Amino acid sequence: MDRRKKHHLKQKSSFGYNNLIKTSLALLFFLCLIDMPYGYFQLVRFLALAGFGFLAYKANEDDKSEQIFIYIALALLFQPFYKLALGREIWNMVDVVVGVGLLISIFIKNKKLL
Repeated sequence: MDRRKKHHLKQKSSFGYNNLIKTSLALLFFLCLIDMPYGYFQLVRFLALAGFGFLAYKANEDDKSEQIFIYIALALLFQPFYKLALGREIWNMVDVVVGVGLLISIFIKNKKLL
């Protein structure tokens, strides 16, 4: 198998994982809009850190430097160790903007592959 074909297959397999992570994170962020126990928000922070860290790693493998920067910034924003006290209303806006952005990024990538 030539190198280009291997790269294309590798891109397609990681593409599914990226979409699953983006969709899952978006769903978690949208659920933050309803009244949830504090432990849920802690869990979301850990999962967001892990998810954005994985997305940054995959973007690095694909040489997409602008995406690496975005995912690292989002991982730092949601990280659970040093919490930013932005208030409920601002966090709700952040959750919606990031969730919608993740979903839009899935459709933009799907369009480019077609």
